[in-house]
Amino acid sequence: MIDLITTLAEAYGPVGQESGVRQTIEQLIKPYVDEIRTDPLGNLIAYKSGSSSENRIMLSAHMDEIGLMVTHIDENGFLRFQPLGGVGPWTSLGQRVRFADGTVGAVSSEKLKDIKELEFDKMFIDIGATSAGEAQQKVRIGSVACFDRTVAVQGKRLSGKALDDRVGCAVLVEALRRLEAPVSDVYAVFSVHEEVGARGAGPAAYSIDPTVGIAIDVTPTGDTPEGEKLPVKLGEGVAIKVKDSSLLTHPKVKEHLAELAEKAGIKHQYEVLGYGGTDAGTIHTIRAGIPSGAISIPVRYVHTPVEMVDLDDVEAAVELTCALLESPVPDLA
Repeated sequence: MIDLITTLAEAYGPVGQESGVRQTIEQLIKPYVDEIRTDPLGNLIAYKSGSSSENRIMLSAHMDEIGLMVTHIDENGFLRFQPLGGVGPWTSLGQRVRFADGTVGAVSSEKLKDIKELEFDKMFIDIGATSAGEAQQKVRIGSVACFDRTVAVQGKRLSGKALDDRVGCAVLVEALRRLEAPVSDVYAVFSVHEEVGARGAGPAAYSIDPTVGIAIDVTPTGDTPEGEKLPVKLGEGVAIKVKDSSLLTHPKVKEHLAELAEKAGIKHQYEVLGYGGTDAGTIHTIRAGIPSGAISIPVRYVHTPVEMVDLDDVEAAVELTCALLESPVPDLA
């Protein structure tokens, strides 16, 4: 799993620029599915037939990562920018970023009287250019950068950028690799545009019309010094979502996931989040409504270049995903 997570997390793929990640995932899953297609928005949709075609399970993990979009190039070649997704000025300051063509830059700011005044309109990216013309040979208005970080491995803990949600993509890829006999028809969606409002998963869900929808995404932890009062801890197993600001998990979906975890002895915990959202928040509102939930991987420092996961939690997420697909869908009425 380390190599898989590293390959996906280190790839360039900010919102709207997911094609490279999509091509990598397509090659990884091709031997394990029956059909693969890319829809008009760029979602990668893989199909694997089940022993019964009575139900369709949609699993969605998003390929996109947060980024910075160039909005202005000044006469000295410095780039002004705005965030794409939940990027913060504090976590961006002093970071190295990378554009699609490999151009790298450093994020800095104007001199401030008070560091509390730090806002994006006071910040810029320095790509080493000496003029607007030189900068425009490498980037243009609308070019998007992502954080430039490699994945560090320390025991069972991995740290790097874009683990939200490349670790979810890795879980879904690995589940497809291990899956031998799904009961229901499986639709594995690697979605786009999640970081700007989960916009990709909705059209995918509309075309699939699943019986049940499950997002595979990350969730923040509450186990750091004086951190948020959240029930999820790193290393304590996969998290079964109860709620976030976009979704109240369908009670029978939540119960089904919990029962599967308990029956298989999969270490798990429960996620109750007062903010944020996943693809499930969009999926459950499509057509006449789709019972939905989420399998969540605990991650520290979400939406920073040093997101951290525990490999035991990742393995638990893979096992729960496989258990879900190898079991009949319960009556959700």
